[in-house]
Amino acid sequence: MFVPEEFRMILIYKIDLYHQLIQINLRAIINNITDIIFGNTNIIRLLFTDMLVEKLMAAAIELWGGHECTVNRVGECFSDQSLISGHDTRNDDLDRFAALGVTALRYPVLWERIAPADPFARDWRWTDARLQRLRSLQIRPVAGLVHHGSGPRYTNLLDEDFAQGLSAFAGAAAARYEWIEDWTPINEPLTTARFSALYGYWYPHARDERSFWLALLNQIDGIRLSMREIRIVNSSARLIQTEDLGRSWSTAPLRHQAGFDNVRRWMTWDLLCGRVVPEHDMWNRLANLGLARRLAAIADDPCVPDIIGVNHYLTSDRFLDHRLRRYPAQVIGGNDEQRYADVEAIRVLSPAPAGLRGALREAWLRYRIPLAVTEVHNGSTRDEQMRWMGEAWQIAGELRQTGVNIRAVTNWALLGSQGWNTLLTGTGRYEAGAFDTRSGAPRPTAVADLLGALDHPEVQHPVMRGAGWWRRPIRLLYPPVPRAAPMTETGAVKCPQATVPPLLICGASGTLGRALAKACVHRDIGHVLLDRHALDVTDLASISAALDAHRPWAVINAAGWVRVDEAEEASDACVGVNTDGAVALVRQCAERGIPTLSFSSDLVFDGAKRSPYLEADPAAPLSVYGASKARADAAIAALEGVHLVIRTAAFFSPDDPHNFAMQLVARLLSGQRFAASATHIVSPTYVPHLCDTALDLLIDGASGLWHVAGDTALSWHDFARRIANGCGLQQALIDQSSPHELGWRAERPAYTALATSRGLAMPSLDAAIGQFCDSLPVLSRPPLLAVSEV
Repeated sequence: MFVPEEFRMILIYKIDLYHQLIQINLRAIINNITDIIFGNTNIIRLLFTDMLVEKLMAAAIELWGGHECTVNRVGECFSDQSLISGHDTRNDDLDRFAALGVTALRYPVLWERIAPADPFARDWRWTDARLQRLRSLQIRPVAGLVHHGSGPRYTNLLDEDFAQGLSAFAGAAAARYEWIEDWTPINEPLTTARFSALYGYWYPHARDERSFWLALLNQIDGIRLSMREIRIVNSSARLIQTEDLGRSWSTAPLRHQAGFDNVRRWMTWDLLCGRVVPEHDMWNRLANLGLARRLAAIADDPCVPDIIGVNHYLTSDRFLDHRLRRYPAQVIGGNDEQRYADVEAIRVLSPAPAGLRGALREAWLRYRIPLAVTEVHNGSTRDEQMRWMGEAWQIAGELRQTGVNIRAVTNWALLGSQGWNTLLTGTGRYEAGAFDTRSGAPRPTAVADLLGALDHPEVQHPVMRGAGWWRRPIRLLYPPVPRAAPMTETGAVKCPQATVPPLLICGASGTLGRALAKACVHRDIGHVLLDRHALDVTDLASISAALDAHRPWAVINAAGWVRVDEAEEASDACVGVNTDGAVALVRQCAERGIPTLSFSSDLVFDGAKRSPYLEADPAAPLSVYGASKARADAAIAALEGVHLVIRTAAFFSPDDPHNFAMQLVARLLSGQRFAASATHIVSPTYVPHLCDTALDLLIDGASGLWHVAGDTALSWHDFARRIANGCGLQQALIDQSSPHELGWRAERPAYTALATSRGLAMPSLDAAIGQFCDSLPVLSRPPLLAVSEV
C-alpha cells in the first residue's frame, strides 16, 4: 500500500513523543509497520489520543549542555575554541559537565580536527577517548561535524565538493560511533553562510548574495547527504538542526528589508523540510541566481529535522531604522539601495519584543516539529547570566504546558567563549559560562550552581530575584520606538516583591561603597548601604546588631581608613579600622555563616620585586596604612568560612571628585598645571570595572585572596598623560614631580604593579580610560536626538 510521506512524518513525530518517556527508540521499525498502521483506524486513533499526548507533554524538560567548540578560519588562520578554553587537554571536563546534571551534550566530532590535512588521514584518538567517557557517564552526545567552519583546508563552503566531502566524513564517523543517535552535521548553516559568504568575516570571505546562497545550499546538501550516510549505519539516527532564530522589525521605509530578513531566517529549516518550492517566497530570488535546479533537488529529497534546535540571544531580534541621526555611526549600514541603522530590537522597541518566547512559538507553529533550545548564553555580569538561563528554562516550561513540544534547554558555553565580540576575527573578550577557565583549572561559577536548582526557585541565589536588564528601563539605549502589541505585553514588568536577604555594604561615605551600591542598582541586586552610624566596624555591638537586623546573604566591607599620609601620625586609628575592625566584622559574619568580601591594597608590598606582584608574593609594607591592610589580610585568611579578599590599586572613577584622574581633569580644564610622580609604578583600576568583577566573584562564592586591578603597569605621570590624551586635554600641562614635592609623608613603594595567578582579567586600561572620559559631563558628546527632534 502506498503511504503518503506527510502521514509517515506525522507518525514518526507521534512515536518520537513516546521515546522520551519509555526510553526506547521505535523509529527503527517505523517504516516496517507504517503500511499496517495506515489501514487500522483504531490504532491511528490511539496514537492521536489527546490524553496520551498530554501525558507525554508533561514529561520533564531535559537539561542539555555544550561547550563552545567552534573551529573557524579567517584567512589562513584556524582558531579552535576547544584549544583556547583548554578543554582539548583536560580529561576531567566531562566529569565536571556530568556533575551539572546534563543528560545530553552538544559535542565536537569536527571534520577540521579529525582530518585537517587529508580527507583520508583521520585521527580519531582524542574523539574516541572523549566519547567513550561520555558514554560511561551516561550522557548522550549530540555530535557536531562542522561548527561555524568552512571545512578543513582542502575545501570550503563554496567548493562544489563540500557536501560530498562532509558526507564521506559523516559516514566514517557514524561507522566508528554507531551507538550515537543524535547528530548536528552543521551548526547554524544560515548564520555561517552570512558571516562567511555575505559579510566576508570568515573564510572564504565572499561578499555577494549568490555566494551566500551557494554557501547555504552546499551546507544543506552536506546535512542531507551526511544524514543519509549516518542512517545507513544507524537507521534511528536523529537530526537535531540548530539555527540562530531572531526577528526583524523596521520603520515603514525599510519594511521590504525587514520582510526579506524575516523570510530568510527560516531558510535552513525550510530547505531541509522540502518547503522551498516554486510557491515559496524565496524561490524566484534564488532561481534568478541560477539555483532553481539545486532547490528542486533538495525539495525532492528533503531531510526533515527530528528536533529543531533554536539558538536565540538577546541580540538576535533586530530593528532597522532609516532615521540615522538617532544612532551612533557604528550601527549604521545598509543594502544596495538604502542606508539604515541596524540595532538590537530589545534596545529600542517599546514594548520589548517577544524574544525567546516568540521565537519558540513561531517555530512550533510553522513546523510542528519538536523543539529544543540549543544555546542559552548571555555575555554579561554573573547575575544577568543566571537570570537569562533561568528565564529560558521558565519560558520552555510554560510553553510546554500550552502544547509546544519543547524537549530540552541547553546551557551553552559551559567553559565560556573567547572573541565573539569580534565575531572571532580577533582575540577579543573572554566570557565565562558555568565555568571560568582563565586560570587553567575551570572554576565553577554561580551558573553551575543554578543548573542544579532550575526547578527550585526557593534555593536559588538571591540575585535571581532581580529582573534582567532586558526587563528594565535600562535596556533602552536609543529613543524608544512604539511597537504594536497585545495589552498583555504593554504593561510594566513587575519585579518579585518577596522578601529576599540583601547584600550588606559597609562604607556609605566612601568612593568604593557608593560605587558598589551604584553597581547593585544597575544590576538590580537587592542591597543595603550602611554608614558608620548604622554599622561601626570598631564596635562589636554595632556589628552584631546590623547583621542580626538585616540577615544578609553576604557582607562587603568597603569601609576603612584611606588617608595614607595621615595614618603615619594616627596609626592607632588606622589600625583600629583597617585591621581590628575589618577582622571583627569578618569574624562575626563567620560565626553566622555569612560570606564576606574585604578590600586590600597594593601598598602591602615594598616594591623591591620590580615585576608584577602575584597573590602568593609575601607582604612587606613600608607604611602604617600598608601594614594595617597586610595584617588584616593574614587574619581574615585564618578564619573559617567563605571570605574573599580583593587586593586592588590606584582607583579612578568619574563619580569621585577627589581621585587622581578627576583632580587631573579639573586642573587641566581650568588651564592649571598638574604634577605627578614619574618614578612610582602602579596598576590604575577603574572603579566600575572593579565593582562588577568583585560582585561576580562574590556571587560565585569565591574565597581567598585575589588581585583585581588594571592590566597596565605605568607611572602616575604616564597615567596622567593617558587620561589627558583620552579626554582631549593638554598633556603639556602635566609635570613630573618628586614625592617630597607632592607632599607625601608616608613612604610609597616605587613599584606596586599587580597581576594575578588566578586568570582573572578586567577590561583593558584603554577601554577603562575611554569609558571614564565618555562619562564626564563636561566632555560629553551631543546626545542622541529625542523622538520629537527627528
